[in-house]
Amino acid sequence: MTASSLPETDPVAARRPQYLADIEAGLDRFYEPRRDDCAWCGGGNLATRLRTVDLLQHKPGRFELSECQDCHHVFQNPRLSLAGLEFYYRDCYDGLGEKQMAAMFEGNTAGLKDRASLLTKHHAPKRWLDVGTGHGHFCKAAAEVLPDTEFHGLDMSAGVELAQEHGWISKGFRGNFPEMTGELAGNYDVISMFHYLEHTLDPKAELSAAAAVLPPGGHLVIELPDPESRWGRILGRYWMPWLQPQHLNMMPIGNLKKAAEELGFTVLDEQRAEPHGSMDMVAALALWANWVVKGNDVPWQPKPPSALRKLVRKLSMVISVPLLVLAFIADKLHAPYGRKHGYSNAYRVLLTRN
Repeated sequence: MTASSLPETDPVAARRPQYLADIEAGLDRFYEPRRDDCAWCGGGNLATRLRTVDLLQHKPGRFELSECQDCHHVFQNPRLSLAGLEFYYRDCYDGLGEKQMAAMFEGNTAGLKDRASLLTKHHAPKRWLDVGTGHGHFCKAAAEVLPDTEFHGLDMSAGVELAQEHGWISKGFRGNFPEMTGELAGNYDVISMFHYLEHTLDPKAELSAAAAVLPPGGHLVIELPDPESRWGRILGRYWMPWLQPQHLNMMPIGNLKKAAEELGFTVLDEQRAEPHGSMDMVAALALWANWVVKGNDVPWQPKPPSALRKLVRKLSMVISVPLLVLAFIADKLHAPYGRKHGYSNAYRVLLTRN
């Protein structure tokens, strides 16, 4: 039976032949050559920050983050090639992973609405382009508090088309942002990049594209994981914002502001504490449990797990629930202190175009 003739109710089995063929062809092609210089400033003083594996999906491969000792930019080294990006993103945000990711975003409506608050203190948006919109969950949430704002979305994945079908954005664009500046220029007074730049091959090119699209007086609001968070060192490979192999670049806030200013932006406002999502301990525990137990039926494994393996996974997940509850409570109790003492796991910057 071919993959195309398998029943639609068995999507994992339908995908297995392609995944196994990709793996059999070798993983080396999924990586670019290792860099000896910083991906941000070009300096040659690098140190290994982290070595890890794919803790979320359990796809094969090993990944390393380098940190520049001059500018403290953290970047994946060696970086994934285009083939590697396709392999590791496949079935993560769409396909087999779509429902799980959608549930995660839909469960954070308050946090999504809060992302708009940094801008609305300074500006009443008219037409807003959300770059890296995914399935449009931010636009859906923000529209509830900004009913007079027209939201458009841009993304590389098919999620942006689903967002438009659902009516969560008025218009969707699918493609590479820096390659689309011509058709987008002058149409927006606000651009947002929420947890987007860390996924891109060249964050500076993305900032340049925003500068080309926005008119003078336009606003750019950015939210990113904070690589300077103390949790990143305490939790190591289990700190969720490292998210290997998908996060390619992690910029300290100082680097981001300086790069934006060099492109003609002015920093209007910033937040270091407010964007903190109090989930570091519970997410680390969940990643650890997910990695240790394994047992999911995934197409990048040669065959489905045995009935015993599935049972062990279910029992282990049940047993871990009390620990997850305790970690959740600990995150909430620690958050007020953590926000003030360098534990915030994200930051936001609001920029205006000169």
